[in-house]
Amino acid sequence: MLNAGFWNPALLAREVASCDALTDGRLELGLGAGYVKAEHDSAGLPFGSPRERVDHLTHTVTELERLLTDSEHRPRPVQSPRPPLLLGGNGDRMLRLAARHADIAAFTGAVQAPGKPQGALQLISPEALEGRIAAFHGFAAEAGRAQAADGTGEAIELNYLIQMVGPTDDRRAKVRELAAYAPDLTEDELLEHPALLLGDAREMAEQLRAHRERFGFSYITVLEHNMEALGPVIEQLHGS
Repeated sequence: MLNAGFWNPALLAREVASCDALTDGRLELGLGAGYVKAEHDSAGLPFGSPRERVDHLTHTVTELERLLTDSEHRPRPVQSPRPPLLLGGNGDRMLRLAARHADIAAFTGAVQAPGKPQGALQLISPEALEGRIAAFHGFAAEAGRAQAADGTGEAIELNYLIQMVGPTDDRRAKVRELAAYAPDLTEDELLEHPALLLGDAREMAEQLRAHRERFGFSYITVLEHNMEALGPVIEQLHGS
């Protein structure tokens, strides 16, 4: 997952094509507009307004599409017409961009926390997340990329980043420990939130199945420090 603000689109296209070749066509490219000011500051790059950052991301995506699908561009990616593109966000502009261009749409389920430093996020409710997913499907239909009920048409995979994988024998007690990080959500909302995977391996596997059914998430991402805890959950999911 790359912050588009750190990249020149032409140079990024070269890097993407090269990495796809080096990995024998296994590259997936994730792009975001960037939301942490400190990252830009440390790189000596301007941190534009949300509109400016999304404008740059849109330009980057458009240029990548143009360059990587051009048969004259060198180097060439292995995957055709280009490596799968993941775009994530929450606002309408980001969701529209993903609906038009992404192979994988990633949902953050979070917004800028009021009164907090730029880049500090807080979770939205599961119901609000459902609303964002519904909006995305509407944008995909507008772009002619909606999958029909019979399975025909273009399918855009839905992704979610799980913030915590927490093995526990008391899910509600674990949620109470986390309540300060989501002051606007009830305990019940946190228990059903896809950002939190809590319980024993069987319970966490059931939560993932429920999230797939409710939200449509078939592609999950976890942070590196959660990978070991997710191992037993993957065993529970085997074959499902």
